[in-house]
Amino acid sequence: MAFDLESLSEATSGAIGALVSTTILYPLDTCKTKYQAELRARHRQKYRNISDVFWEAISSGQILSLYQGLGTKNLQSFISQFVYFYGYSFFKRLYLEKSGNKRIGAKANLLVAAAAGACTVIVTQPLDTASSRMQTSAFGKSEGLWKTLSEGTWSEAFDGLGISLLLTSNPSIQYTVFDQLKQRLLKQQLSKKSITDSSPEALSAFSAFVLGAVSKCMATCITYPAIRCKVMLQAADSDENGNGEVKPKTKKTISGAMYAIWKREGLLGFFKGLSAQNLKTVLSSALLLMIKEKIAKTTWVLILALRRYLFITPARIKSVGLQ
Repeated sequence: MAFDLESLSEATSGAIGALVSTTILYPLDTCKTKYQAELRARHRQKYRNISDVFWEAISSGQILSLYQGLGTKNLQSFISQFVYFYGYSFFKRLYLEKSGNKRIGAKANLLVAAAAGACTVIVTQPLDTASSRMQTSAFGKSEGLWKTLSEGTWSEAFDGLGISLLLTSNPSIQYTVFDQLKQRLLKQQLSKKSITDSSPEALSAFSAFVLGAVSKCMATCITYPAIRCKVMLQAADSDENGNGEVKPKTKKTISGAMYAIWKREGLLGFFKGLSAQNLKTVLSSALLLMIKEKIAKTTWVLILALRRYLFITPARIKSVGLQ
């Protein structure tokens, strides 16, 4: 039973960390996403950088629109991180149990992280698509979750699923790097750990923040072209094209997004917004992992207390009844 409870502890602390970090950094995320979604030749770009998006919201009196889609994003982040951390912890412990090893290697860690990421993407893709459409809608014109999803077909809710599955390599790289560095930092603590102490070791807030930043930066730089294509696939359709004419709806494909970026922005277009993406994702992941590490022990203690109440107390009551 401890196997599942420890996985549940990891998932709960990770999901709470995601909820807090997403809420704190959401305006930055909105500016970053709208900037990435713009696809125009350099001399016709509306936004030169993400600060232009921010100032547009202020000048138009739509500052609160920087939070459009926050509820959907929080729901997606909470479910996504819960499923990911539970799956990652579960698959990792299952591997260690089956292999008989005391530690998981880098290659096995990548596979475990990819499997957890694939499960997460399939479950949360419609929410991910909806939140991206809300963020890239014109300020003040974003609609609710149900209306956003019901405007298109069910298959459109899974726009970018293929590239999202490809991007499971991002958290795979991130958490593999983080986990390997974490194991090295905790090596001395683990050797001194009391035999009677069943709670997992935790990093300090500063160490978790630094390791989270380093690991996410590496993963983002490697996978960024795919991230840009995904934003293009999930972005809300603009009402007008560059000439002020209404644009007809077209089927979005990965190859079409790649061709459009190459044609209008060239090779560097695949890396447009990389600095903004790094700023947002590094801060977000570092905050998430820092919060997760700091509440992990508390979560573990609460779950152990809950287990004692659910599984020991009923046994005693049954025992008394049989007597």
